[in-house]
Amino acid sequence: MITIDSLTKSYGRQVVVDGVTLELPDSGVTSIIGANGAGKSTLLSMVSRVLGADAGVVTVDGLDVWNAPGRKIARRLSILRQETHTQARITVRELVEFGRYPHSRGRLTPECRAAVDEALAFCDLGELEHRSIHELSGGQRQRACVAMVLAQDTRYVLLDEPLNNLDLVHATALMRLVRRLADERGKSIVLVLHDINYASVYSDRIVAMRDGVVVRDGSPADVMTEDALSHIYGAPFVVHTLGEDRIAAYYR
Repeated sequence: MITIDSLTKSYGRQVVVDGVTLELPDSGVTSIIGANGAGKSTLLSMVSRVLGADAGVVTVDGLDVWNAPGRKIARRLSILRQETHTQARITVRELVEFGRYPHSRGRLTPECRAAVDEALAFCDLGELEHRSIHELSGGQRQRACVAMVLAQDTRYVLLDEPLNNLDLVHATALMRLVRRLADERGKSIVLVLHDINYASVYSDRIVAMRDGVVVRDGSPADVMTEDALSHIYGAPFVVHTLGEDRIAAYYR
């Protein structure tokens, strides 16, 4: 379990994350939603210790993320940040192999190679493994990045706005892949998402932030209501039920 206790981050006088306390489960899909500037990506960056905190504690399976050895944390928690572009001329397989660094320190073992093969297959990248990542479409490149995180073989996987710059078809394919990771591999996937309808359809839990604090936390049925969304975003919404899912639309 990931435990977040009173986590706070400020830039000058602006408080970006304000005393957030949460427990994130060890399996399932959790989406973090909210308007721009709500503190979503900052929270995820602190949980993954990419960014330091001004106050508060984060533990992963009881390990303090800022005091435990980095290698121990990297074997339990991985993150795919928004900035996934690289100038390196590497193949898809070479990119995915980077995910094994916490285990091999760059010297791939047979176990590492098997994990890379498995990640490539799971993400349907076998036919592309020897292609340069610069030759891939946006959706293919994002799948390759997810495969890299999968090869790291951590229970907790943090994805910061993984649908950025993806069209509807590729975004849906990626969310289906995320759902499979949780259901078939028992992973705990935590995503920052701007598309609340993807959060509604594919998540077990939605955490909503506004002005640096958590203002709603529950199942999609709890959060995907007109009153809740209007409070989260400060704008009017209409919510429709489509099958078992709740779909929201902003209106003026």
